[in-house]
Amino acid sequence: GSFIERRNVLKVFVTGINGMLGHDVMLELFKRGYETVGCGTRPVYSGSKDDERLPRAYICLDITDKEAVREVLTREKPDALVHCAAWTGVDAAEKDENRARVRAVNVLGTEALCSACRALDCKMVYVSTEYVFDGSGAEPWRADETDFGPLNYYGLTKLEGEKKTIEGTKKHFIVRTSWAFGAGGDNFVSIMLKAGKTHKKVKVVSDQIGTPTYTKDLAALLIDMTESEKYGVYHATNEGSFVSRYDLCREIYRLSGMKTEIVPVTTEEYGGMGAERPLNGRLDKSSLKNAGFKPLRDWKEALAKYIKEINL
Repeated sequence: GSFIERRNVLKVFVTGINGMLGHDVMLELFKRGYETVGCGTRPVYSGSKDDERLPRAYICLDITDKEAVREVLTREKPDALVHCAAWTGVDAAEKDENRARVRAVNVLGTEALCSACRALDCKMVYVSTEYVFDGSGAEPWRADETDFGPLNYYGLTKLEGEKKTIEGTKKHFIVRTSWAFGAGGDNFVSIMLKAGKTHKKVKVVSDQIGTPTYTKDLAALLIDMTESEKYGVYHATNEGSFVSRYDLCREIYRLSGMKTEIVPVTTEEYGGMGAERPLNGRLDKSSLKNAGFKPLRDWKEALAKYIKEINL
């Protein structure tokens, strides 16, 4: 007869589902038939509404409210929590008037979630960033690297969030990713596509090197992780060669048939950004491979898929 597959995770709680990654994590969970609930700070769900279950599975929750977090998670009793909520406005985070809020979301919010997870013996997936590194040199950063030195306040708070996760939970996955793009959110790819439609010429930095990550592909990996007990720190991006933002932009315009001229500039020449950016964002993904997780597809393939989807 047919056996119901027994899984060690039955219910998953997702933070930040109004954003790109949180939205894709929810869709992946629906696809796999999990019981799932997601939260965000807005009173009603405001993300991409491509599945009618999304608004229905939505809870308004401010993760910086420790008591509310404890209450909601104690009531929902998830087996795993995927923490996608973060203050990600890198330049805005540098402004003095925003710093307390940035820290509240990225550090104290994470701490509140960890403490609730620990009480429930719930798995915790914390999504982090290459911005925890100082971006020096040209060697890919390893997942077990201990020499950090973030250049901006956003990176600093994400690193503190990692520490809170390690200290505050037994069952955790810390997943550093880079250059995320996906449906329903502003990202480098969508911004460059907009610029290409309205400008004959765009300037793009050629000295920041990294790898793009399609949130749809990352979402599937994060759920694969919750289905395992392979806790630890990982780096996850799409596969393929490391690339500069300039070369990535060339590929974006090639795929979408845009004739916009792209002028390579250094980060210094580009100027005008509020926050310093790491130049070397290369991430070494060997920990992912060693743990037996399925690598994400090549970024060029993922990018082509995304561009086709948003231009439909």
